[in-house]
Amino acid sequence: MLDFLSFIGHAFLNFLKRLGYLTIFILWSVSHCVRPPFYPRLIIHQMIDIGYYSLPVVGLTALFSGMVLALQSHTGFARFSAEEAVATVVVISITRELGPVLAGLMVAGRIGASMAAELGTMRVTEQIDVFVTLSTNPAKYLLVPRMIAGTLMMPFLVVIGDVIGVLGGYLVGIHELDFNSATYINRTWEFLEPLDVVLGLVKAAVFGFIIASTGCYHGYHSQGGAQGVGAATTHAVVSASILILTSNYIITKLFFAG
Repeated sequence: MLDFLSFIGHAFLNFLKRLGYLTIFILWSVSHCVRPPFYPRLIIHQMIDIGYYSLPVVGLTALFSGMVLALQSHTGFARFSAEEAVATVVVISITRELGPVLAGLMVAGRIGASMAAELGTMRVTEQIDVFVTLSTNPAKYLLVPRMIAGTLMMPFLVVIGDVIGVLGGYLVGIHELDFNSATYINRTWEFLEPLDVVLGLVKAAVFGFIIASTGCYHGYHSQGGAQGVGAATTHAVVSASILILTSNYIITKLFFAG
């Protein structure tokens, strides 16, 4: 019994220690994000990598999510003769929850892993130490562009994902479920509120910051050669996914606490 309690206590203290390291790292990185000098060229490069090259995976995920949501909603609402609510459920679910969360998880798998692997390789091959040797702050070149780009581009991806997801629901509703096109569009616009879109964009910005922060943190502190880089990549994706789901609940609770 004592060994079990000791294991639980050790795991909890280790969790708190890692959370403290991550918090300090984020505060240190954010302090450099708001202080010059800035390097727009590096930021734009990261924005293209995070935003533009993530469009296909985010678009496909949103499209099929909207299509499946329309089918499942129709199946459920048909039991209560409330099929007309399908359009409402699709647009609200996509803009509030599915759009930002699924986009965040997809980008975490692609970008979070990429950041951790790239920075981890630079760490174990001592390329980051070269910056310090040359009296150059590595945070300005390696961390700040990624964190700014991640925070700015996730809302952009989510907006596009929302449009594609609603379009997927519309296509299924019109061609599979025999809804009237004008009626479906009218119900979509009628029940879509600005707060739904704003909530999704706030979540997207937070998720982008989380993905960039965890990817940079695990990659920057990688050690142990190739095996350490692989572990950092795995930890970056897992921790980003957990933090995305946790923060999703917290943000939703804050918006709709009343």
